Amino acid sequence: MNNTPDFPAVNICYPTYWEDYELVDSGGGRKLERYGSYLLIRPEAEAVWKPALPEKEWQKAAAEFLSSPEENGGHWNIRSYLPSEWTLHYRDLYFKVLLGGSRHVGVFPEQAVHWDWMARLIRKSKRPLKVLNLFGYTGLATISAASAGAAVTHVDASRKAVTWAHENQDLSHLSDRPIRWIVDDAVKFIHRQARREEKFDALILDPPKFGRGPKGEVWEFYRLLPELLQACRESLCSEPAFVALTAYAVKASSITIAQSLQQTMQGLEGNMISGELALKEKSAGRLLSTAVFSLWSSLPVELD
Repeated sequence: MNNTPDFPAVNICYPTYWEDYELVDSGGGRKLERYGSYLLIRPEAEAVWKPALPEKEWQKAAAEFLSSPEENGGHWNIRSYLPSEWTLHYRDLYFKVLLGGSRHVGVFPEQAVHWDWMARLIRKSKRPLKVLNLFGYTGLATISAASAGAAVTHVDASRKAVTWAHENQDLSHLSDRPIRWIVDDAVKFIHRQARREEKFDALILDPPKFGRGPKGEVWEFYRLLPELLQACRESLCSEPAFVALTAYAVKASSITIAQSLQQTMQGLEGNMISGELALKEKSAGRLLSTAVFSLWSSLPVELD
């Protein structure tokens, strides 16, 4: 066995502080989840094992997302009463969830591990930090960072997602915190900031496998990630606090993500944490892998 001493160890991380979310069971290509008071079933390719709970427990779900052959296609089958939207909380963060045109409901619960890590870093930095959140979605990382004391620029190509994120800021009683909400293509935005020489102290990156900008710009993970990371490095200040890179639904291992970020941060003294985000079942205690990630920080802050 060959050891690579300069490569960060692979960590398996899952959240343990949720009250309003629970992975109840998984298996057969599906997962049974509790969002507040409501049970939902969503597709999950990683759940290749058999469910631990009997089918009668799965039948208690209020809705199930049924996939179609098209990429990201499908619809929700509503089985019993559900409100049009409802509010959840994690620690001091409040946010809405709803069933829309995709299987996503507005929150990725496994990312709570990263929210906590970034909040601790921001508080430990003891200096005002300017944070850029690219592909910010519904803003939970943004409002977590703002709650910890950072000034955040939140960028997403979807106006609907940015509006939703702004509403989550209000729900969390953080309307007075300095957050810039921007609807833009992430790659175009970061190149423009680099030309303007506006610097950030920290970056949050959660690029999708594929996406389109507000003017039809095409994002492809493997083709554009190197360009994005280079532009991000040019937009970092001389003494950055952290960079968080997460990737979903791509055929990339944590090794790929870690080495990409490692190269980006070359020449800067810091700490790397890499691995997989997961959720832990209530039923059988199995870990369901959801994403790969790599974190760089100037301060030694461990994942909780």
